[in-house]
Amino acid sequence: MSISTRARAAGPRAKFGLLLLGSIAGIMAAGGASAARLDSDGPSIVVKYREQSLATDDGVYALYRRITAAARQVCPDAGTRDWGLQAQVDRCRNDAIARAIRQIDNSRLAALHAARSKNG
Repeated sequence: MSISTRARAAGPRAKFGLLLLGSIAGIMAAGGASAARLDSDGPSIVVKYREQSLATDDGVYALYRRITAAARQVCPDAGTRDWGLQAQVDRCRNDAIARAIRQIDNSRLAALHAARSKNG
């Protein structure tokens, strides 16, 4: 699992994008016997945002929802009742979200993530 931050200059209103990457194919192929490893061929999603949007609670909540939705897409449900496999999917998602939050480095977003992580 890897996320990279990419900035694009757009005048005074810079856009930022998070590239969320995930790979569940390795988990599925291994039958859950080993942890999935990310390779560059894994699914990815770019989550774009504007720095100014993080100045409001609504903007922070909206970006957090988009990050978690992207993590669900790059780390899809296994479609099985195998609890071990589902635990790996959950870890994939949690890692993707946590890395995105660290890369954005915004205290309001980090506080929201900490509160949501604590509550499950």
